[in-house]
Amino acid sequence: MFYKVRIKDYIRVPPSMFGEGKMGAVLQNIKASYENYVSKKLGFVINVVEIHSITEGVIVPGDGAGYYQAEFDLLTFKPNLQELVFAKVRDIIDFGAFLDMGGTEGMVHISQSMDDFVSFSKDKVLQGKKTNRSLKVGDKCYARIIAVSYKDLRSPKIGLTMRQEGLGKLEWLSTEGQEKVEKAE
Repeated sequence: MFYKVRIKDYIRVPPSMFGEGKMGAVLQNIKASYENYVSKKLGFVINVVEIHSITEGVIVPGDGAGYYQAEFDLLTFKPNLQELVFAKVRDIIDFGAFLDMGGTEGMVHISQSMDDFVSFSKDKVLQGKKTNRSLKVGDKCYARIIAVSYKDLRSPKIGLTMRQEGLGKLEWLSTEGQEKVEKAE
């Protein structure tokens, strides 16, 4: 889920940036410190949304840099278990598909891609044997988050499934709805 998070932190501004103006220098250093930052508490920091306040700076002897206490909002993506996500297939490999969820990416193991026997082709396509459904790069899908690991903060892992009803490639979902209507008639 996407969140807007308010943070209060001391931001270091090196002497080389003193001529740039307080707001510009602090914003630049907030972006350098926080954008693309990943933590278990915040999730994935995507962007600095707004700066609310900046106090007068303090120069620390021996460092020469200015330290400003700033209060600002961040846009973050914190994946929650069982959350539904809309994503686009970024890549397909022999053991599954990588889906771009906007702020980060997750992986759907081949066994979780569809309720069928699935094979991988050299054309980067996952193909269902019985249903003849295919999943390829660029397809848009609905998936559910089933695992989140921050064990390695440089490369956190998000596991996804598309095997449950109402999940999968958008084209599959529209044909499922038509099939249910035809059966009901």
